[in-house]
Amino acid sequence: MTKPKRPRDTNQLAHMIAQLATGELDDVKTDDGKDPAAVALGRKGGLKGGKARANKLSAAKKKAIAQKAALARWSHQK
Repeated sequence: MTKPKRPRDTNQLAHMIAQLATGELDDVKTDDGKDPAAVALGRKGGLKGGKARANKLSAAKKKAIAQKAALARWSHQK
């Protein structure tokens, strides 16, 4: 179920607000087709991934990555 689109017309918007206030129309997005457990697991892995990769790299490799990024950032002409 997707959220209802807000109308641009003032009268239609007022009607929609009245429907939301009285409970005739549901404004809450209930199902996005994703498993909440899988979403939580993916987020957990994503939060720790960058730190784990950085800890695994040697100082020389981190320096090489940083130099390559700086070169890419500053080498192009405007």
